[in-house]
Amino acid sequence: MNRLQLTLALGDYEHTRDVAHGVVRPEGLEIRYLALPVEEIFFRFIKFREWDVSEMSFGKYVSLASHDKCDFVGIPVFPSRVFRLSSFYVRSDGRIRSPSALAGARIGVPEWAQTAAIYTRGYIAHELGVPLESIEWVQAGVNQAGRAEKVALKLPAAIRYRHEETRSLNTMLLEGDIDVILSAREPAAFTAGDSRVTRLFSDYRAREEAHFRKTRVFPIMHVIAMRREVYEANPWVATALLKAFEEAKARSLRRLSDITASHAPLPWLDDYIVSMRALFGDDLWPYGIEPNRATLEAFLQYAFEQGVCHRKLTPEALFPREVQSAVKV
Repeated sequence: MNRLQLTLALGDYEHTRDVAHGVVRPEGLEIRYLALPVEEIFFRFIKFREWDVSEMSFGKYVSLASHDKCDFVGIPVFPSRVFRLSSFYVRSDGRIRSPSALAGARIGVPEWAQTAAIYTRGYIAHELGVPLESIEWVQAGVNQAGRAEKVALKLPAAIRYRHEETRSLNTMLLEGDIDVILSAREPAAFTAGDSRVTRLFSDYRAREEAHFRKTRVFPIMHVIAMRREVYEANPWVATALLKAFEEAKARSLRRLSDITASHAPLPWLDDYIVSMRALFGDDLWPYGIEPNRATLEAFLQYAFEQGVCHRKLTPEALFPREVQSAVKV
């Protein structure tokens, strides 16, 4: 059988590894796998379309999907999901000591359309009740100067937002020119153990769990997408990939739940999995639209309010019809 060859760029995840390394083979497909850092994957795929199927920033994807013609087609497979209340970094001796102090603050973001920042701004506005218009926003690289937005924005008129070309957010925080960094990646000073930089929420785990229990929002960071011309020439590919990634995830969870041997270098992993199933349900890491509706709808609301999406989208608008239903026997 001649299989369609597709190149896949994807981070090295336990729950996708069986697809990446050919243990699980998508029906009709031959996968050539590229393992790269996620920032490089996003940059090269969005800017140059260098491969067929890719891990992609969810924030960038929904922004591009809100245009009349999007060059990418998403599959509801979410390789990375991370709660992000740990991503508020402040000066230990600064004026930001509590969430209410964020009103009137100067906050740096690596990109307005960075997925993590969309969620944290949504938390600021919807949970903390701090208007985003009350904040001065500064965009720059976290640890390197010169980072720029990768998608066009449609910012609300009242948002104060500027680009800083010559300095990093890390430098500006240390120099006192911003009060907060919102970033998925740690600023260098924090990584180095500099006592001048700390997290705003030392109890972020408890806050994140409470927010999940209240909203059922389990933040999706990354999505799998393919070039539109690949999908249009071979619409069956979307379902083939979804089924393969589902199988790889199921195999991963079976491995990690097997107490016969240590499948990860973590003690009491089986007890942890049992406790997480009690919180999240049997499928700890759901794919598809319906199991993720609360998360998808909240994120699309935030992205539209913040000018990342140019129009309000529904979850169904993000993915092709082939992956929105399954055969029943």
